[in-house]
Amino acid sequence: MSVKMRLALRICSRRSPWQPVTTSIKDSPVRIHPVAHIGDSRPSLAGTSVRFYSQDGVRSEEHLSPVISSDGATSNKPRFPFNDHLQQCGSPSDVLDLTCRYAPTVRQISNCLTHMWSATKKMTDEQRRCELVLMFEHPALDRLLQSAMKSAGHMRNEDLAYSLISMVKLGVPQRSRVVQTFLRACQEKLNDFDEKCLSIMASCLRDMKEDTPNVFALKEGMRLLVEARLPKIKNVMSLQTMMYMLGENAPLNLKRKLEGKALSLIDQFSLPNAQHMISTMATMGFYSKPLLDVCSRKIKEDLYGIPFNRLFTVLLSYKELRYRDFDLLTSLSDYIASTLDLWTTKQLVLFLSVFENLAFYPAALMEAFAEKVIANPDALTLQDLFCVLKAYSSLNYDVQHQRQQFLDSLSQVLDAYLPKMSEFELLKTVYYLCQLGHFPSAQLEKLLQGSTLEQFKMTAPKFVQNQERMFQMVNLCLRLDRPPLPMPLTVPSFVLGEPTLSGPSANPWFSQSMRSVLGDQVDTVLQERVVVEDFYFIDGVITKPLPNQSAVTEASRHTGEASSPAESSQRFAVICAQHTAFCFGTSKPRGTLAVMARHLKILGYEPVLVMQQELQSMSEEQRTEFFRGRIFPEHHRSDTQPKMEAAEILRTDVSV
Repeated sequence: MSVKMRLALRICSRRSPWQPVTTSIKDSPVRIHPVAHIGDSRPSLAGTSVRFYSQDGVRSEEHLSPVISSDGATSNKPRFPFNDHLQQCGSPSDVLDLTCRYAPTVRQISNCLTHMWSATKKMTDEQRRCELVLMFEHPALDRLLQSAMKSAGHMRNEDLAYSLISMVKLGVPQRSRVVQTFLRACQEKLNDFDEKCLSIMASCLRDMKEDTPNVFALKEGMRLLVEARLPKIKNVMSLQTMMYMLGENAPLNLKRKLEGKALSLIDQFSLPNAQHMISTMATMGFYSKPLLDVCSRKIKEDLYGIPFNRLFTVLLSYKELRYRDFDLLTSLSDYIASTLDLWTTKQLVLFLSVFENLAFYPAALMEAFAEKVIANPDALTLQDLFCVLKAYSSLNYDVQHQRQQFLDSLSQVLDAYLPKMSEFELLKTVYYLCQLGHFPSAQLEKLLQGSTLEQFKMTAPKFVQNQERMFQMVNLCLRLDRPPLPMPLTVPSFVLGEPTLSGPSANPWFSQSMRSVLGDQVDTVLQERVVVEDFYFIDGVITKPLPNQSAVTEASRHTGEASSPAESSQRFAVICAQHTAFCFGTSKPRGTLAVMARHLKILGYEPVLVMQQELQSMSEEQRTEFFRGRIFPEHHRSDTQPKMEAAEILRTDVSV
């Protein structure tokens, strides 16, 4: 421990005269004192009279400061020695030691607080925690804050704002008397604040809770002032800081005005401005497609200059705002894949996870990461494995040339973590692997052994339905995919629950389109709302004879041999799925829909997957032509099919 730290600990034995600030940062017992109005004198916690906003009694010492010498004598010295010494202080305790030697002026009080905050920003988390503990134990802190409280009414606007944000960032309790005093002083001078002071106040208030009247009143005053002065704001960062402070509680009309102001400053947007604007809109809960498009283009132009944390924050903000830019996401996937060695395994896993949340299939990244896993599977932790399995199963990973190697590598690592998994983690693992069409025997055998299954009986009711759905999928995969296992495995009925036989309500436009497609096809049969294997719901099943089947049927009659219905007909399973069941920007099915298509093919169906929102946007004639091209290609006009398939496939830059 340094000499200064030991000195601070020795002198902290004196009891602090300023009670709201205690030796503990998180658990400090804070006494709440009402804030007095101007001229209202109340006793301080130290037993002396403190006037919050008195116009006299506080001496302004802008030019000279009394210096206390070692023998106790005082003399007037120019103030610049204090400022020179202040710049050399490397911690809050150093600043407080300095105030024991010099009596700071009103201006210097603000400089001290600001320098204390600035010093902590350069420290590591552990060092900052220790230094803040020493700061709160230092007896000079109480004297400094008492002086600040007396001087609040005499500070310049900028010093007032900087002093308040410094105290809040240092951890001075927000309900303490000194912070409430400064909040009240800021209210009184708010109309005189310039753009810079308003930006500082916005940064301070955005992290303060509205649990005191002064915070609430100041935020409301800031909102009114920002709205009134909006046309005069010239700085992008100031605007973004105020938007962040106003948050999601800002009225919609004010959000629209802020959007217009931001669009007027587009030419000033730097790369950090674009990133910060996206996260600011997410904080406000405000979706502005023009702003998001502009910011996304600027980010896409300079991906190589953005660190991980900012890229990840942008992607999380996209998810929050339900916005996706196909070109940007594709460029980002290609960029990460081409610079794979620059990222840690944890960062790559987080990227995969957020892409999965956005329902975007990052083909380049998934292929490159699969190669990395094959080369070194042991680099993945158990939590990494869960994220990777979820992403690859949800996005329907299908890079065929290395798929099996990749899945075998994952299974190898999972075997090592098997003893550490809980029952539900084991179920999730098997569920994801079954969706991928991979069936490792070790995980399956442990999941389906009696002792493991018994644990699921004690599950809380709110989790039962989710577990039953997972077990139903595992059971269905074992029955239909028929994996080659060392021993036959089945899922007992008591964990499967009741089968789900109901589906979504019927679509009148779908029935009409199907009847128009069939027309005079007398040999074709339509069945609507069909449930297969007590699990999959199909909007319509169309059974039609195979081409040239009429001649075969006539020959069978003459020979007396009957042909099998499965051999003599073709079945189309038409599924109208929500857009969220497809990977964004493509017609690639994902998750349960992808598994459903795989199983329907095993059962002898030809899946016809269509996006419900796309069909609803078509006219009746376009829908009929689309289905006719998919089900009766031999009778369909060649000039219509490309148009319909283009409408199905091209989906870029669409909100979630």
